[in-house]
Amino acid sequence: MKKLLTTLLVGLLTIGLAACGSNEESQKADDKPKTEASDKKAQEDQAKKMEEMQKKMDKQKVEKDKIVAIVNDEKIKGEDFNNVLAQSQMQYQQMGQDPTNKDAAKKIKDQTIDSIVGQTLLMQQAEEKGYKATDDEINKQLEEVKKQYKDEKQFEEAMKKAGFTMDELKTQIAENIKYTNYVEKEIKVDEVTEDEMKKFYDQYASQQGQDQAKDAPKFEDVKPQIKTQLEQQKKQEKLVQHVEDLKKNAKIDVKI
Repeated sequence: MKKLLTTLLVGLLTIGLAACGSNEESQKADDKPKTEASDKKAQEDQAKKMEEMQKKMDKQKVEKDKIVAIVNDEKIKGEDFNNVLAQSQMQYQQMGQDPTNKDAAKKIKDQTIDSIVGQTLLMQQAEEKGYKATDDEINKQLEEVKKQYKDEKQFEEAMKKAGFTMDELKTQIAENIKYTNYVEKEIKVDEVTEDEMKKFYDQYASQQGQDQAKDAPKFEDVKPQIKTQLEQQKKQEKLVQHVEDLKKNAKIDVKI
């Protein structure tokens, strides 16, 4: 199966930015006076907890060559599953939840499989309908990726850590472009109306306290942002329904 760009590219960027952040933190730490013993112990305890959490999350992964699902004769391997799984685990942690407790682990596993199956069906449809990525499109998006890094050297180091070659990254970018073009052209949604935007704004305003309501921006000032948000919401809802429709005529065999 072709690797899923939406997961792997995010992983690549995260690795690079995390590395950059840790370097900056270490440089800042060098400039500060030595911390007291209690602060040092607190930091060590925190690091130990993070390490233990990572070990528990890693146990949820599967062998990278294990077939986790077959979608219309296309095999999905553990490597793809693990990449999407890691993103879901991270999202749970960002919400202050433990991704390793029994209920959360089961939910994350099911969401991961469902996400991979959905992306695979969409990519199969994009291939079937002949969507392509031009060299210009690929190079343009590659430059956008590089902008996330301080310089070419940092970018290449992030590539190396992620286990990517330039050809592999370009292949992933091409897949992402095909996916994006397919969704943009095939998933049509109704235009957002003035009434829908006003309703959204009124609901937001009603949820604010009196003091906050006084400082709330005027409807006309935030209308463009509301429109964009509602458009994205409609697109997502239509996309979910589209995937469900594709599933009805697909042969899907989940192996885990």
